[in-house]
Amino acid sequence: MEFRGFPYKPYSIQIDFMTALYHSLNQGGVSILESPTGTGKTLSIICSALQWVYDRRQQDKSTVQVQSPHHSTDDAHIGSDDEPDWLRNFVPSKDNLTQEKKINKKFGFGGCDRRRNRKESCKNLFSRDLEEEDCNKRGENKSSRKKNDGVELSDDEFLLDEYESEEEGALGGGKSKRKAGGVSISSSSDDEGAKDGSDGEEEEEEKAFKIYFCSRTHSQLSQFIKELRKTLFSNEINVVCLGSRKNFCINEEVLKLGSSVRVNERCLELQKNKKNEVSKIKNFSTEGRIHRTKASSGCPMLRKHKLQKEFRIETSQHGALDIEDLVRIGRSIGTCPYYGSRSMVPAADLVVLPYQSLLSKSSRESLGLNLKNSIIVIDEAHNLADSLISMYDAKITSSQLESVHSHIEKYFARFCNLLGPGNRRYIQTLMVLTRAFLQTLDNKKDLSNGNNCQAEEIAADMKAACDTSIAINDFLFSLNIDNINLVKLLQYIKESNLVHKVSGYGEKVACLQEGLALNHNGERGEEGRTLSSFRALVDMLISLTNNDGDGRMIISKMRSTCSGLQGGFLKYVMLTGEKIFSEIVDEAHAVILAGGTLQPIEETRERLFPRLPQNQLHFFSCSHIVPPESILPIAVSRGPSGQSFDFSYSSRSSLVMIEELGLLLCNLVAFVPEGIVVFFSSFEYEGQVYDAWKKLGILERIMRKKHIFREPRSNSDVELILKEYKEKIDGLSSGTKDGVHHNGAVLLAVVGGKISEGINFSDGMGRCIVMVGLPYPSPSDVELMERVKYIESLGEPSCGKRPEISVGEHYYTGDVQTAFSILRSCRRRGKEYYENLCMKAVNQSIGRAIRHINDYAAILLVDMRYASDSSKRSFSHPTNKLPLWIKDRLVSATNNYGEVHRLLHHFFKYNKKRECQ
Repeated sequence: MEFRGFPYKPYSIQIDFMTALYHSLNQGGVSILESPTGTGKTLSIICSALQWVYDRRQQDKSTVQVQSPHHSTDDAHIGSDDEPDWLRNFVPSKDNLTQEKKINKKFGFGGCDRRRNRKESCKNLFSRDLEEEDCNKRGENKSSRKKNDGVELSDDEFLLDEYESEEEGALGGGKSKRKAGGVSISSSSDDEGAKDGSDGEEEEEEKAFKIYFCSRTHSQLSQFIKELRKTLFSNEINVVCLGSRKNFCINEEVLKLGSSVRVNERCLELQKNKKNEVSKIKNFSTEGRIHRTKASSGCPMLRKHKLQKEFRIETSQHGALDIEDLVRIGRSIGTCPYYGSRSMVPAADLVVLPYQSLLSKSSRESLGLNLKNSIIVIDEAHNLADSLISMYDAKITSSQLESVHSHIEKYFARFCNLLGPGNRRYIQTLMVLTRAFLQTLDNKKDLSNGNNCQAEEIAADMKAACDTSIAINDFLFSLNIDNINLVKLLQYIKESNLVHKVSGYGEKVACLQEGLALNHNGERGEEGRTLSSFRALVDMLISLTNNDGDGRMIISKMRSTCSGLQGGFLKYVMLTGEKIFSEIVDEAHAVILAGGTLQPIEETRERLFPRLPQNQLHFFSCSHIVPPESILPIAVSRGPSGQSFDFSYSSRSSLVMIEELGLLLCNLVAFVPEGIVVFFSSFEYEGQVYDAWKKLGILERIMRKKHIFREPRSNSDVELILKEYKEKIDGLSSGTKDGVHHNGAVLLAVVGGKISEGINFSDGMGRCIVMVGLPYPSPSDVELMERVKYIESLGEPSCGKRPEISVGEHYYTGDVQTAFSILRSCRRRGKEYYENLCMKAVNQSIGRAIRHINDYAAILLVDMRYASDSSKRSFSHPTNKLPLWIKDRLVSATNNYGEVHRLLHHFFKYNKKRECQ
């Protein structure tokens, strides 16, 4: 097949991949496409998918023309046969019309479909957002009187409207007497006569076969846009990139709030303010009363609808833009890029967005994403099942429960005599629930002896007695709250505006009692935490309405430690993603799961679409583009002094093992050119090794040859470290003074961190990848063990129920031996899942090095288990799960380190010579 959008002459495996994807889109259903990292997978996806959409639209267009031969060519080009002349001719200006329609010549994409009344569409978008967040609405002031330059607030503003409860068995348990009508935003000071409420306006019809491309990280989405710009499609299609409010926000006052939760809350609150309402700026009067002064309300970045229109026109002139580009344009115009990008979705041919926005149903509804007959491409899909179900987890801590319970009690004590019977009953029900949750987290053992930690076994015993897992129904029965209708309670919380009434009253009381100063936004930090606590409670209640077999409750009780009393938590763990993913598959025309290493596909099929017919599931895998001599994977079982490498859980902390690893690295930095990336199993272990090397003098020896960089825990600091690391590598080729004394740099990274996924170590940035040990996840994680037990049950006649594991009903964390007992009890699926988690992480990490056909790198798998005989282990051999292009070239056994050294020396000598030719 011919893929005209591909910017270069494609390799044979790229043609095979694009052809397989094209045929998959023809057939529809679910496809799993595997292509090693560095083979141009992203570029191949872009060119094949967009070519298919173009061809399909051309076919549909021809069909329409044959059926309606009386349509003129111009009408067909404009694509507006069903629109009246007055609407077709309504444009902002002639220049803007020309700019928006000029891009439909080569590939037949998008420009003609951008036309719509953008202002009304934007208002509809805001309304959908508010309807999703309806539980956050603040009630109107019922009683207020003006004083000085502000509005003095009485307690009446926090009084709930009367709530009428219906029959207990009726669906939709009650309703507020004050009907909450459709909420819309008029955040414009020059809204050109726009009226509130746009429910009657029709939005533009969605494009046929719109493509949604999603990936895990922000950097991966940026990389996708960069690849798209290389193609001929870049300026021929409508592309929009979506992201979180925090990534898009340009309101400096909101950004100062820091966390994503607080940014979201503040953004939504600003949208609900109207021009003539009092603002949320608060201060104390001389009498100690709270005042709210009048000010211009709403976000200043959304007060002018015409600027949003200007934002859309400006972005349409620049082709494919990533989040940074959209933010830059938003700042230059002075309008919100978050809402601006969302308003561009209906007219887009391609929508680029993170996992959460597509896979979460609530996020899809908020963004107004229509998946009907769409094409969904999920990149980096190796951990799709776990990523999907983790979005539906819920957690609330003991401190959050105490905060919510305290606020509700104070509120009820103040307003009890003023509330109607409906409100009283539901508030009392909430107090019963929060009290029950707190009691189940209260450890019955004596926690007052926290300062008497004389031995480690005391803390271990406490931990073993504190953590447990339980089914939803058993949890509800054990707390004697199984008779509470949670669906009706949740509806009451949403309709009554209880959350903001209670938190608002609690904030006022705290201000008056403590006299705490307010911040520059007129908010106390406590308010954001209280709202987050209420939101956590609501999420937990929603989770408890799931089917009994869909998930498990994790109970971690409060415990006494040497540092004091450690709080507990309740966590709901979703175990099945089948129903969640089926909603996406049923809507879309085709779903493409793409990645570098996706096998075993059977696990993915059983967890996400077990009922999908085999003829609707397609799989394709291709080899790597690099020649065999460009990669050298070696299983390193012994170090320079002859010590065997064993980084298993029981041996990895040995000083002998850590020192031997340091000696290996000291040897490598002497002759491996440019950059070395060393992957550890966790941040804790990396820190332990680093500190030991520092005491042993190994760090000093390494730094004589190469600079050392460490992956930071904070994602925001990763880019800076990578930039500095790259500068040291580039400094070698540019002949800087620094390069005279050093031959490169070493980067200490963590498996599962940001560096291990989505970061490319092409060329000199990754000439050698060192994988330290087998990064199995901690077996003492009760959540992980629940997933293992659930997956073990898949495919059995009692699917959906937990398998019979011979460790009792409850599993307690902290007992590693019990965890291994569970794994040994698994016959196949559960054990394979645990192994796959480890090897998928290994494959993602080591695949960061080879990025193009002329690249080369050595891969050292440092642990004797990579070279050991599989017959001596209870689990399958780890090298069997390596990507085929690595496994086929693996040197699986070496007699000593000297042999490893010789192989590496010849490998780099050969490739350096080839590079210079």
